[in-house]
Amino acid sequence: MRVELTEAVWLDERQQFSLAELADLSGMSEAELRQLIEYEALAPADPGASEVRFSADCLITARTACRLRNDFDLDAGGLALTLTLLNRIRDLEAELRALHAQLPHRHG
Repeated sequence: MRVELTEAVWLDERQQFSLAELADLSGMSEAELRQLIEYEALAPADPGASEVRFSADCLITARTACRLRNDFDLDAGGLALTLTLLNRIRDLEAELRALHAQLPHRHG
């Protein structure tokens, strides 16, 4: 049995990271992250800022991208498509939960 140790990072939703920090914490290279930005799979917190910063959500996305790249040997285009589809699924599931919450509850 192989045991893999991973670094834990406590995330605050207001926390932001530089590209170098995002690369260090995610396991992706800066070049790979730039490609995901070009494919719009990752978006800087403020694209017009002089220093590009990324939200805590982007760290989660970048770590997911790293796992997908390693597990399925995906290139940047494949990663971007997969991340987009995963985000769409998450959005649809949230919408479905909200709709279910609006339904009257049946007892019986």
